[in-house]
Amino acid sequence: MTSVDQTTLGFYAAEADVYAARDRPPSKELTAFLAALAPGARILELGCGGGQDSADMIARGYYVDPTDGSPELAREAERRLGRPVRVMLFDQLDAREMYDGVWANACLLHVPRAELAGVIKRVLMALKSGGVFYASYKAGAGEGRDALDRYYNYPTEDWLRATYAEAGAWTDLSIETGRVKAFDDAMAEMFFVLARKVA
Repeated sequence: MTSVDQTTLGFYAAEADVYAARDRPPSKELTAFLAALAPGARILELGCGGGQDSADMIARGYYVDPTDGSPELAREAERRLGRPVRVMLFDQLDAREMYDGVWANACLLHVPRAELAGVIKRVLMALKSGGVFYASYKAGAGEGRDALDRYYNYPTEDWLRATYAEAGAWTDLSIETGRVKAFDDAMAEMFFVLARKVA
């Protein structure tokens, strides 16, 4: 079993330098996520890409453990951050109550639908009691591929809520919507999910 489609991983391997070179200001979602944590909190970043969000969190004084499933992107993130970045697929996460927060921006949207609840359960186990989890997804009505042949699980809000509930117990689970310009320059409808592990 693998928690990311191999064609999608191949895309990021081929485009790692271009993908990592993108610069963008910190998102309001990142600011809201950090506001829910104590200063200096320990954060796991899944799918860190070129390390832009990790760099911002580190600059704000948080302890960050950046990871990515693509060795090529992990190396790009290492260059940006000046520190090691672990190569880890989502289904290889085996931490237990180690993190105050898990940040998974625009990465779990590549997890096959049948495996997403299991990955979210791993995140739940990795969080400390009361820990905060953020993830974003491209909205849709069923899995498919984009113009760049990347796999997406394309959830509805109801499906996402059911999948999080299947994974375990959360409090304060909120889902906001918005639009972002994706790597393929297309505008995408998004779900931004912020949840807290039951204390």
